[in-house]
Amino acid sequence: MKVVFTGAAGGHFYPLIAIAEALEEIVSERRLVSPQLFYLSDQPNDEQTLFASNLTFIKIPAGRMRRYFSLQNFTDLFVTLQGFFVALFTLFRLYPDVVVSKGSYASVPVVLAASLLRIPIIIHESDAEPGRANIFASTRATRIAVAYDSSIEFFPIKTRGKIARVGIPIRKQLRVLPQKAESVSALQLDTTVPTVLILGGSSGSLRINETIVDTLAGLVSFANVIHQTGKKHIDSVTSRSKVVLSGSEHSTRYHAYPYLSAEQLRTAAAAADVVVSRAGATSISEIALWGKPAILIPIPESVSHDQRTNAYAYAHTGAAAVIEEANLTSHVLLSEIRGIATNPEMASSMSAHAAGFSNPEAARIVAEEIVRIGLSHEPQTPAPVV
Repeated sequence: MKVVFTGAAGGHFYPLIAIAEALEEIVSERRLVSPQLFYLSDQPNDEQTLFASNLTFIKIPAGRMRRYFSLQNFTDLFVTLQGFFVALFTLFRLYPDVVVSKGSYASVPVVLAASLLRIPIIIHESDAEPGRANIFASTRATRIAVAYDSSIEFFPIKTRGKIARVGIPIRKQLRVLPQKAESVSALQLDTTVPTVLILGGSSGSLRINETIVDTLAGLVSFANVIHQTGKKHIDSVTSRSKVVLSGSEHSTRYHAYPYLSAEQLRTAAAAADVVVSRAGATSISEIALWGKPAILIPIPESVSHDQRTNAYAYAHTGAAAVIEEANLTSHVLLSEIRGIATNPEMASSMSAHAAGFSNPEAARIVAEEIVRIGLSHEPQTPAPVV
């Protein structure tokens, strides 16, 4: 069996890895021949993770379609057209049993080519409001997996019979956390105060970083702070934090990291009492699975349409508070963190509301469908490629 994964940008890349992990588990359990796995996109996202997950990367050009006027929207149409022909040739050569798409602009050439070659397509939508690429792909898809019930109404009516709410696939390594006491000890945290974990997205967030640094003196007075800054921000954050905390007796409670690997993230999450995070769908699902109270700071809609919708959809469960970036100040953020971190009853209630939002079996459900379609799929004779 051959399976092609495509699409995904930022945090949406890792659900594909989770599905690949679950697929390998099923194949091993049923003693099937190990499948060949491929990742077709314009960039590898995380080469080490692809290698560790036995996915072969094949570059497919893809152009973006921005939501604002730009001459690049016109030139990128030709990039997408080029990507379509590259994808068509690649899929004709590989002829996979299933194509699994996470959406984003990078998926469009591959989905179009797979549709022309009559290869079954499974799409997964992580956001409360689906992206344009997945809505476009939905009429061509064999199955559609979603994370939010609210996203279903955005898909064409004729596709509704293909849709199932499965949740967001989470990597196996992140589904179960180590013991809190062990993590607190491993990170050398102060055991007398709660711990706040700050996640600014895979590349970090300049706005969140600046607000955290402005608030540091107040934060470390009552909490440990684990701060993932992003690789390009670590030097500026470190230098500024040293100045801000130079007169503080609690300066050792602040711990800045440029990036958290999966294992480091597990340890930090286990130690955390509150998580401050962007509102990417995968991040929210991980936080919910961990049962951690959260403060979500979505990217503004002018930059990304999905995070604000995701944040409020999750906050309606009672598991999180939302601070929009336009309202983000050091005083507001400090007040929200203190209100949760120093109030065990509120924190416990938020943790309880998080339970059930995330499905730990999401990756397995999608992988089972891949196996079912892959084993039953009789390859069609593809149209000749001119």
